[in-house]
Amino acid sequence: MRARLPFAVAEFVMFTLKQGWAAIFGILLLGGLLLSNHIWQADWPIARYDALLLYALALQVLFLATGMESWREVRVILLFHLTGTVMEIFKVDAGSWAYPGAGVMKLLGVPLFSGFMYASVGSYMARVIRLFEMRFAPYPPTWMAIGLALAIYVNFFSHHFLPDARLLLFVATVLIFIRTRIWFFIGGQAYWMPLPLAAFLSSFFLWVAENVGTSTRTWLYAGQDHGSWVSLAKMGSWYLLLYVSFVTVTLVVRDALSHRPYHPSRQTLRQSPASAGPEPKAQ
Repeated sequence: MRARLPFAVAEFVMFTLKQGWAAIFGILLLGGLLLSNHIWQADWPIARYDALLLYALALQVLFLATGMESWREVRVILLFHLTGTVMEIFKVDAGSWAYPGAGVMKLLGVPLFSGFMYASVGSYMARVIRLFEMRFAPYPPTWMAIGLALAIYVNFFSHHFLPDARLLLFVATVLIFIRTRIWFFIGGQAYWMPLPLAAFLSSFFLWVAENVGTSTRTWLYAGQDHGSWVSLAKMGSWYLLLYVSFVTVTLVVRDALSHRPYHPSRQTLRQSPASAGPEPKAQ
């Protein structure tokens, strides 16, 4: 394909395919939501939420058994599962959204499969870093990035009792990460994108996924009918959560970070890093 298509078209097609492959866990999970919503019957012996939990667990086992995910990536996914489930329990109790269906495997009104929806974001991030040989440079001081992530995570809880600080947090994400470039490789060519722009674009696709979830009545926001669109304000929420997600991933995947600017070497540009011998160095 790369030999037959114009260079720019081939690069875009390969970029799209690699992005889809990185997001395969989330894509399959959304497919499970759509299919189960279409076929599930109320009198079946197992509830839909419980079946979705078994499906997500089977996907995770399959990914490990086939080598599609490493144990290092599974540690990332576990962190997402735990932090996501804690947030789900709090938000459901606060009335922000609800899971209207029945299920045995529920914890305080939250079906346990819901943690895998957050885990799918962690799976995507860990896989996309590996598949695109990403480098994040210049990365801000680690304490600053972790502090921002903690502040964002805490605000999702505290804004129910205290003034909402998300506008300040929006500004903080830009000020802290405006210089950080995401370097990535499609073939033998290096590209980069500002990290805040990548977070904004990713938040749009997560908003689309939110609409899949609500259209299948897997969950519903307060005052929302399953036939209506999710508010665009949820893009802002996901934009902030993506920084929590990114920092969580980099706690495990440390080798993708560089506190100095990154400049791909000539050797790196001659061949895809996935097939190259030594890994590219930050310069």
